[in-house]
Amino acid sequence: MMGWLRSKSITRSTAAKRDPDSKAQVSTEVISESETDGMKQNQSKVSEQDDLRGSLGETEAAESSMLIDKNASETSASSSGDSLFAPRQFDETKPLLTVTGVERSFSVGGRQLDVLKGIDMALFPMQLVMLKGRSGSGKTTLLNMIGGLDQPNKGEIIFMGHPFHQSGDDQRTLVRRKEIGFIFQSFALMPLLSAWENVELALRMANVPRSEWKKRTAHCLDLVGLGKRMHHRPFELSGGEQQRVAIAKAIAHRPSLLLADEPTAELDSQMGAQVMAVFRDIIQTEQVTICMTTHDPTIMEVADHVFEMVDGKFINT
Repeated sequence: MMGWLRSKSITRSTAAKRDPDSKAQVSTEVISESETDGMKQNQSKVSEQDDLRGSLGETEAAESSMLIDKNASETSASSSGDSLFAPRQFDETKPLLTVTGVERSFSVGGRQLDVLKGIDMALFPMQLVMLKGRSGSGKTTLLNMIGGLDQPNKGEIIFMGHPFHQSGDDQRTLVRRKEIGFIFQSFALMPLLSAWENVELALRMANVPRSEWKKRTAHCLDLVGLGKRMHHRPFELSGGEQQRVAIAKAIAHRPSLLLADEPTAELDSQMGAQVMAVFRDIIQTEQVTICMTTHDPTIMEVADHVFEMVDGKFINT
């Protein structure tokens, strides 16, 4: 073996002498096969160690994430308990929300457009209240401010002791997430999720403990009469059924106040009557207050109170 290496070294040195420019091919390049194999083995071990460190790092990160999620879930569960089904304690003689001297204007084309002009109203617990008026009368603008989505230029809005007119976006968001539910005219359902999954999504977003999801989702869908259609997607449901899914989604986290923007506008009279019957049922079952906008005179007879709006003001209140 040593003789073979010597001959190989001599051959390379002779070739280097014949070609002076090939200085890279000097005898110092001669490396034994055993040394080469040893280097490869060392590189393989280093690579394995790096892979092992990376794997351990990922495992530790995953375990840390799981621990954080578990702690958050336990904290939420301990603080929430059976709050989604426990009866509420409140004084029905005291308003849930008060609106005092509210004004709202917008700048349009360099001019000021006055939308609300001194609104005063109060919402009491377990009532169905309707805001009646034509398009452009200011109904939706008022509904947005009641729900903490917008703030007035002037006046006060107090909801369950929270001054919405003075609160920042983050503060109002926290109150909305826990105490307010929204129902939109266009249903606002996730098209690829079933009715069950849409309602469950609302519970996830409200940080409701996972242990309550199944029971609460089934309860809400049964409440709106969709117990047998809970695994259908929105495109497999009628307009009235989609609106009932939207109602179940809005009440899933059991808000104190439910706001609905013309919930019967895209429904025929029969479907509209069904939705209003559902509203009356959930007021008693969920102990919730409902404030909705409408211009449909056929459903106003079921309301506890109707505020009629004309040009940003209440008339006949």
